[in-house]
Amino acid sequence: KHACTPRNGKAVEINSMWYNALKIMENLSKRFHKTKDAKHYEQMAKKTKEAFKNKFYNPKKQCLYDVLGDDKIRPNQLFALSLTYPVIEPNSEIAKNILAVVEKKLKNKYGLKTLAKGEPGYIDIYEGNAFKRDSSYHQGITWPWLLGLYYDALKNAYYSEKNKKLKKELEEKIMLFKSQTEKTFLNEMTTRGTLGTIGELYDSKPPYLPKGTMAQAWSVAEIFRIIYEKI
Repeated sequence: KHACTPRNGKAVEINSMWYNALKIMENLSKRFHKTKDAKHYEQMAKKTKEAFKNKFYNPKKQCLYDVLGDDKIRPNQLFALSLTYPVIEPNSEIAKNILAVVEKKLKNKYGLKTLAKGEPGYIDIYEGNAFKRDSSYHQGITWPWLLGLYYDALKNAYYSEKNKKLKKELEEKIMLFKSQTEKTFLNEMTTRGTLGTIGELYDSKPPYLPKGTMAQAWSVAEIFRIIYEKI
């Protein structure tokens, strides 16, 4: 057995989902009038949120550690901003820094790269035998479904913004992103290598060829959600 992308330790998305789960339990407890339980989950969530910010924020790279002790820039950090209960406040300076890094280092029109260019082990072309392909799967190849995390992070920032001017700017940014995504994947589904559907993966440099499964459900689902969902 060989772990192509080992991530031993405390992973950013698991801790983000743990906080989200605690907040869900807090709200369910309140709904069913379990006051003591609600207080317990509230305290756990507060403690988790404080520890998360202190442990996972990397001030040097101005984004989140993928795993504590591993400062490679990966898209998993968006779980901290995109869930129903984001563990990082969506309009905080930290959140803005994270989004800026993701936009600069990971985002392209076909999705988010699984690793930033320049990081050790970065690969931008999905090719070769099964072992080589598996080894590059999470090492820089672009995944379309990850745009859904980015979209939800933008929406959370929009929903929580109180300043009217900044809220309007976020709305315009979201609508432009939705429009660009629609244009990119309409072209993809009508003129390129995955006619009528959307691929699992894409190379991370021009011409961004589709790779992996030619018709991937989670790619289709997230792209269509971005295009058709109302904000």
